[in-house]
Amino acid sequence: MARPSDYSPDIVAMICARMSEGESLRSICRDDSMPDKSTVFRWLAAHAEFRDQYARAREARTDAMAEEILEISDDGSNDTYEVDGREVTNQDVIARSRLRVDTRKWLMARMAPKKYGDRLEQVLTGDPEKPVETITRIELVPAGMPDNGNGKT
Repeated sequence: MARPSDYSPDIVAMICARMSEGESLRSICRDDSMPDKSTVFRWLAAHAEFRDQYARAREARTDAMAEEILEISDDGSNDTYEVDGREVTNQDVIARSRLRVDTRKWLMARMAPKKYGDRLEQVLTGDPEKPVETITRIELVPAGMPDNGNGKT
């Protein structure tokens, strides 16, 4: 059976449902019952209703990643193993779990920066009666005079 290439609301709904559950478009399009990625992009360009559904599915995918992060972090089932009757920490499993969490966090911050991106906050403190004062000063220094490091010659 050939891959579908004609626009179909049913296929679009399946693509968006799978994306909402956390699956990437690349992995969805690997499925023989799904259209090729280039076909999906062509459909996105041609169909506004698909673009809207796709955008909502992408947002839901970031939320699904947040849930995956919780599952990965809470799963300690392979973090240790037994050797000669004593429990040993499996550093490889822990490192792999950390990589999986960090990768999802990085992707989420780029896919939904307002929701999952880093926030920088700058707060100015001081006397509320005295505003922040900025002074710009230009000094002319005669040519050939050495600068002794304190701005004065």
